[in-house]
Amino acid sequence: MASEPLAPEASHSPRRIRVGDGPRTRVVLIATVLVLTLLALIAPLAVIFAEAFRQGAAAYVASFASSDTQYAIGLTVFTALVVVPINVGFGIAAAWCIAKFSFPGRNLLVALVELPFSISPIIAGVAYLFVYGGQGLLGPWLQEHDIKIMFAVPGIILASLFVTAPFVARELIPLMIAQGSEEEEAAVTLGAGGWRILRLVTLPNVRFALLYGAALCNARVMGEFGAVSVVSGNIRGQTNTLPLQIELLYQDNNAIAAFAVATILTAVALVTLIAKAIIEKLDAAREKVAGRAGH
Repeated sequence: MASEPLAPEASHSPRRIRVGDGPRTRVVLIATVLVLTLLALIAPLAVIFAEAFRQGAAAYVASFASSDTQYAIGLTVFTALVVVPINVGFGIAAAWCIAKFSFPGRNLLVALVELPFSISPIIAGVAYLFVYGGQGLLGPWLQEHDIKIMFAVPGIILASLFVTAPFVARELIPLMIAQGSEEEEAAVTLGAGGWRILRLVTLPNVRFALLYGAALCNARVMGEFGAVSVVSGNIRGQTNTLPLQIELLYQDNNAIAAFAVATILTAVALVTLIAKAIIEKLDAAREKVAGRAGH
């Protein structure tokens, strides 16, 4: 039975244009994105460096001569050196457990891992006060044993651990799920143990995501303000990290020093973005080589 010819309206119907296909729409969208990027990102970064060097390089360098500022830099670096490795280990363990095993409560574990993204850092800091503070749940016991957590370095580390816990796991979980467990199962059949499989099979396959998650975790640790401001007590020269020191300098009407110290955190953010671009490029090259090898 011969098919009926298409109706003239159907055969000559115009092609439906998608949003952004029109030249005017493209110009408007691109211009809008560029303007918002300039106002929200580029301009603030430019102001930070311009204000930091407004009185010259000598004044910029002198801004770091304060003992309180030097202590804040050291405390921030120390906190990052403690928190990042712990959260890298936690992220690997959580991703391995969630991606490689099926068990009751798996979805609940995923929700718990992502919980710090849903809670305000200030609320997290207040929650730590209710647990470890002098009037908190464990406060009397800690005071009895002369253990100081709140308004001290341990409290800063705990708060930083909480707010940065999901970063590495969030990068690893979807990648491990997509990769499956075939390679690990093959390694088991060949007699490899758990640690050997993790070191020689799993981690090499996720190394770029792991590096990116660690870079994000480090940037957040060094720039965290809300939770740390609650648990630290803002004690000059004792519990001030870089973000808190910047606030104190600005409140003291020492804007040049505040902007100078802020350039450190800005540089960390920029280095993280550069590292992200490099990691993505290396990962894309690896996938391209793997695709060729597969064919």
